[in-house]
Amino acid sequence: MFFDLVSRNSRRSRKENGLFFASLLISVIAFYIILSLSQQDVIKFLMKMESDAVKKLVGMIPLFYGMTLIILFFLVYFASKYQLERRRHEFGMYLMLGMRRSRLFLLLLAEDVRSSVFVLAIGLPSAVLLSELISLVTARLAGLGIIGHRLNISLTAILWTAIGFALIKLAAFMILSRRIAGEEIGDLLTEPPDGTKKELPSAVYALALLTGTTLLAAAYAMAICGFSWNRVSHMGLTLLSGFTGTMLFFFGLRSSLGLLADRTGRREKLHAFTFRQLQENVIHRSHSLAISSLLILAALCCFGAGVAIAQFYKDSEQHVLDYTFPCAEDPSSIREKLSTAGFSDEFDSLFEMKVGHINPAEDYAAAFSMSSVLKELESLPDSQDKAILLNNLSYDHAPYLIALSGYNRLLAVSGLPEITLSNDEAAVYMDTGFTDFNKLAILNEILSGRPEVRIADKAFHLTGSIHTVNLVVDRSITLSFALIVPDEVFERMTDGDYTVYLDAVLSQESLKGQSLLEAVSETNDRLTRAGIPYESYLQNIGRQLFYVVSASYITIYLAIIFMIVANTVLGVQFLTQQQKNRRRYKTLIRLGAPYEALCHSAGKQIRWFFGIPIAMAAVSSLFGVKSLFAGLLPSRSQPHIFTLMWISLAMILLLAIVEYIYMTAVKRMSFRYLLTLMVPEREE
Repeated sequence: MFFDLVSRNSRRSRKENGLFFASLLISVIAFYIILSLSQQDVIKFLMKMESDAVKKLVGMIPLFYGMTLIILFFLVYFASKYQLERRRHEFGMYLMLGMRRSRLFLLLLAEDVRSSVFVLAIGLPSAVLLSELISLVTARLAGLGIIGHRLNISLTAILWTAIGFALIKLAAFMILSRRIAGEEIGDLLTEPPDGTKKELPSAVYALALLTGTTLLAAAYAMAICGFSWNRVSHMGLTLLSGFTGTMLFFFGLRSSLGLLADRTGRREKLHAFTFRQLQENVIHRSHSLAISSLLILAALCCFGAGVAIAQFYKDSEQHVLDYTFPCAEDPSSIREKLSTAGFSDEFDSLFEMKVGHINPAEDYAAAFSMSSVLKELESLPDSQDKAILLNNLSYDHAPYLIALSGYNRLLAVSGLPEITLSNDEAAVYMDTGFTDFNKLAILNEILSGRPEVRIADKAFHLTGSIHTVNLVVDRSITLSFALIVPDEVFERMTDGDYTVYLDAVLSQESLKGQSLLEAVSETNDRLTRAGIPYESYLQNIGRQLFYVVSASYITIYLAIIFMIVANTVLGVQFLTQQQKNRRRYKTLIRLGAPYEALCHSAGKQIRWFFGIPIAMAAVSSLFGVKSLFAGLLPSRSQPHIFTLMWISLAMILLLAIVEYIYMTAVKRMSFRYLLTLMVPEREE
């Protein structure tokens, strides 16, 4: 009999609280996916290429796990509190019919354990399948291939997911059940009166609304102008301004809702009742509404900026070369070793890239002078880009030289036009890590005038535009400023003392039937067995994939957690308040209000109750995402900011669809509750 009652109550609880049950399922899935991150195919691949960075990323997982436990504890606590509050009368009846309090405690514990086991029984297999699907999809998109994939079930992740979930459920249960079991029967059988809050003058709420709006505007301005990222104190000031502004905005919002109730839509059925209810909800829940809005803002920023940043790093790395072979000896010996090891047909292009210093006869500091370029810069209007260029170029007294023939081969492989130089001309090379779109535009404008420079006391004219195609496959060689000169000039200026790199591009034949990463990985193994030193494209793709994984996995995980907590709290609060206003709805029913009118009123309340914090978060997220781009992305991303903002906007709209689904679920639960009120009750 006891266990039948437990089973029946558990089934009813899941049916009546589907939103909370779904939130717990998603939480379990998110727990497992983040804890099993090290089992993902992409992470295993990155462990070979970027082991230190990946170890730090994996080492941060316990921090995210602990933080999520704390956040989800409050979610479980408030949602469980709502469930128990709905059943107060039921518990009072159990006690009045003779059930001991210890028996009631065991009943509630058994129900909680049964529901937790049910969530884990569904959530963990779903999490394993979803984790494997994510692993396969990310590996396929990254070009790792899926042929060698094996099913990876992380027992450690399963264990810690179950332990963490059980701990927060047990902690919430112990706190809540102790309160319920300690109440008198009469208190359980009667509905607790809703506490009233002291009303302040309307001017106070209007002032709070105005002050909150001003603080939010100040936070937006500090975020998008870059002020927040100058110092830690500036970031703290921005966050404090945004947090305080949000709290004051929701505190003062009740005055606006009062105006809506008085002045608009008076012909609509239950219009005044709808907005008075909404106003009361805001009065009693303004702080929690503000916190929910901030959580949704965090979710939108994490998801929008995270996906966009991952996309930027995915597309930002240049891919021209597949291999670079350092030539400590004669390059012909490397060619011979490659031929002997069977690599003759593996490469379409195999060419030398020569890089060296100017070797002046006497004064090293006088090896290079570009006073005319610096004068042109000084004549430009003052700006941060101008100051940075002047500072950097003032110290370039002995830039690297690059042989023209090798760089032209590189441009040909890249599909770019080759450079034509006479013996008194030079082109400029700068690595993308040392410049950005604005600085390149400034320098290209100066180069259009063919300024004169002096190299080893010889006059040269700088021509063309700035070239940025990487010299070698790995970013280990990054030149802030170098000159591309004809081969004869290069040999003379370096006095034959230079470094040679052998750059290579895989042939189409070697790529046949497999992805680039698979082909490069296979070639790497063969080169290692042959004892030939090399740098491969995997160094770049490994770094690139690390940024993509760290930006996408972590931010999407946090976005899901914040979204679950915020929406579940909003839903639970509305349904709790609706239950407390049960007598008002019963009065409307006695006065002849039809079920459809009640549902229309409740639906409108839900749209406003969810819509206000969501709209607030959506507007703030546009400024938040822009600020994250300014602080987290390198300066070379500036030309792509517009595209990245569109990507973020698309992600924000996607989360808006999720919000609509949550609102629909809360509406269904609200309508179901209103339907129970339509049943006539016997007057005692």
